Parts: sequence; C-alpha cells; structure tokens
Amino acid sequence: MSWRLRVLIWVLAVCVRPVLARTLSPQRARRDFGRASWIFRAPPFLLHLGTPGSPALQWISVGPGDLDWVILYFHGGAYFAGSADTYAALMGRISKLTGLQVVAPDYRLAPEHPAPAAFDDARAAHSQLLARGYRADRIILGGDSAGGGLALALLADLCARNLRPAGVFALSPWTDLALTGDSLTTNARADPLLPVARVTDAVGHVLGGLAATDPRISPLYGAFALPPPVLIQVGSTEILLDDSRRMADVLRQSGGQVLLQETPGAPHVWQIFDGYVPESRAALRKVADFILLLRVRPGN
Repeated sequence: MSWRLRVLIWVLAVCVRPVLARTLSPQRARRDFGRASWIFRAPPFLLHLGTPGSPALQWISVGPGDLDWVILYFHGGAYFAGSADTYAALMGRISKLTGLQVVAPDYRLAPEHPAPAAFDDARAAHSQLLARGYRADRIILGGDSAGGGLALALLADLCARNLRPAGVFALSPWTDLALTGDSLTTNARADPLLPVARVTDAVGHVLGGLAATDPRISPLYGAFALPPPVLIQVGSTEILLDDSRRMADVLRQSGGQVLLQETPGAPHVWQIFDGYVPESRAALRKVADFILLLRVRPGN
C-alpha cells in the first residue's frame, strides 16, 4: 500500500466519514457531494457536451477516439446524490485511458424519484444509443457504487432482450439493497468512508414501492442469460465487499466470465482519486486493459 493511499484512508476516516454519519437528509448529501467535486482531478482537454432527451445524456471525451464504440456510464451516489458533473473528472480519465467516449445519463434521483426511476432511465439511455446507430455489442456498460449496481441491473435486462453489451465494468458496486452481505458487519469498523447506518437509511429513501430484492434495484437477485465478460473492482475493507463477491458468483453461475479484483485497503470507489493515489491509476489501467480485450475479441 502506497503512502498516498494511507493518507487518503486517514483523511476519509477522520474528515469525511464523520460528516456522512451526521448527514441525515439526502438533499443535503447531494448538495455536499456536488460542492466537494472540485477536488477530483480532471485530465487536460476534457470535452463535456450535453444532449437533450429523456434522460439527457452527457458526453465526456479526452482527445480523438474510436466513435464506433461507446461507454455508457452510470454515476454513483446511493441513487440520491451525484451527477455527470460530479463524476466528469473520473469519466474523463476513463475516456483518456480507453480512447472511447463516455456517455452518462442524468438519471432521476431519489427520494423525489424512487425506484425504479433510475432503472427506467438507464434503459431509456441505452435505447437512445441504439437509436443513434451504436451496435448493442459495441456498447460497454460501466458504473460505480449505486451506478455499478445500475449497470448490472441493466445488463440482466439487456441479456433477456438479446441486446447484450460488449461487457461491463463495475467499481465497488452496490448490488444488494436487502443488505444481506456479511461484510456490512465484518468491515463496519474497517471501512474508512461508508457508515453502515447511512447505507440502511439510503435504502429507505430509494426503494419506493419496490421490494429490496427486485432485480431492477438489486441485480444480485437478477437472472443473467449468457452474460458478456464483467470486471468488478472492490476494496478489501469495504462494507460492500460481499456485494461484489456474491455478484461475481451469480454471474459465473450464469455462464459468464468475471474478473474480480480486490485491492487491499482501498476505500469505496478509490478510482475517483486518480491524480493523487497510484492505486487509483493502477485500477483504471486495469479497466482500460479489460476494455481493450473486449474490443479485440473475435467478431468485434
């Protein structure tokens, strides 16, 4: 573990986690997260364009790239915070490393728009890409935290409709809103960022009328018909560690190829700190390598 990662873990544990523990309103969390996004380092020459639609799409790119392929990315934020603006730096770094455009839908957020609003918007965003002429098998799904879970929920839907994407990468995905993972208990003290109590509160804000095991919000309980390759990255001390491990098992049991990468000590969605922490760049390079392999597969 690098000294920079150790410093990041200390800062999160001392300065950020206590604030999250005291933040009871999803609107306040949304506001605070947006204001703090300046800290994330965007790469030079980032281009950020928006196109109207339902939902609106945000197009992020850095430099020239292959326009036949696209990454459909869903931002995190527990389904009630975050935006394409908040995550523009991370998406820009993914674009720079992969040579692909990243498209992020402005999906609706809870509690104003509880589930399945986010899933419905994810489905609609994918349909917009198809209408623009992208082949289903040249769309790569990605996301972090709740957005990683949303990408996997969409994957189940696309597999059922024979619209399989080229692959999926999920960064510290939240896949089980029923909160049955053992790591919620075993990593409760070790996780430097997420308080378990706030995760429990988030479920109450997000579910709406859905059951916590509905696959549109908890892909761990979904059915995956011959899924494409999936990359999952997670930190070893995360309270959501078991969301990743069990999701990998479900996908493998469905016949999919899954690359599960656990980084010792890394906090929730540490990839967003690229530019500060070498482990963040290492993780994003692994994402880029995974995407390169998808693009050179036979038939692509």
